Amino acid sequence: VFYTSDYGFSDRLSQAIAHGITKTGVAVEMMDLKIADLQEVRELVGTAAGIVICSPPSVGAAGENAEAAINTILVAANNKQSFGLCESGGGDDASVYPLRNKFKELGLKEIFPNILIKDTPTEAIYQLCDEAGTDLGQWLTRDKAVKQMKSLDSDLDKALGRISGGLYIITAQKGEVSSAMLASWVTQASFKPLGLTIAVAKDRAIESMMHAGDKFVLNVLEEGNYQTLMRHFLKRFQPGADRFSGVKTQPGSNGSPILTDALAYMECEVVSRMELSDHHIVYAIVDSGRVSNPEALPAVHHRKVGNHY
Repeated sequence: VFYTSDYGFSDRLSQAIAHGITKTGVAVEMMDLKIADLQEVRELVGTAAGIVICSPPSVGAAGENAEAAINTILVAANNKQSFGLCESGGGDDASVYPLRNKFKELGLKEIFPNILIKDTPTEAIYQLCDEAGTDLGQWLTRDKAVKQMKSLDSDLDKALGRISGGLYIITAQKGEVSSAMLASWVTQASFKPLGLTIAVAKDRAIESMMHAGDKFVLNVLEEGNYQTLMRHFLKRFQPGADRFSGVKTQPGSNGSPILTDALAYMECEVVSRMELSDHHIVYAIVDSGRVSNPEALPAVHHRKVGNHY
């Protein structure tokens, strides 16, 4: 990830993208275009699977050094790599569009659209950067993920798949940032206080909103009436996209969206979480809840194999 220190919002924007990438288990190296050594740039790009550049200034000494570094990046890049570009919002940004065109001419894969910064970035913009980084990391690890899925012993895979679960939508709102995810690894975990656990994959966008003290809503889907909501939240959303567009919601007392068409909902607060290899186990207490149709049954998720959801 290439950035320009002390220029615009390049530092924090690049860190947000890098954070999203690391969620997927991909290692990230940061390099400051202001002081980058061209030989180091060449070596770094030569070994990288993906390239992210937060646009440097187009003027001054920093701009001259950055231009030389970017020319070196273009020479060292190859068509097996992927890329993403982000403005820095410094007022004198070098345009990302010519650079995007050059990368595409070289055959590199664009993973997320140019992130444009016109004003002081909001938390929603930083969340967008985080999600863009996660998209890049998921693209880079796609072959590894498939290989791991196929490596599980067949009998064990089928046996593990017989562990059933429900179908839920986790929704959260923190300030102007909102998120949601489809979940099935949910279970009650305590009576006093009433508590539950949720397994949240490390590369889920909502993961950053599931720390101790954060609040969310657990929406329970209804048997025979869950397909529309499930299909909606299974979609692959663009970074920063409104996950609730076209979905009927109402605000919960904890600020998170309640899905109007859910069978039931519970408003929860995260108490703690445990880190595992590829998931976090989130323990939360339940503050309140309601069932919309006492006669209906919750949806059940049956799997045939245990190597994916």
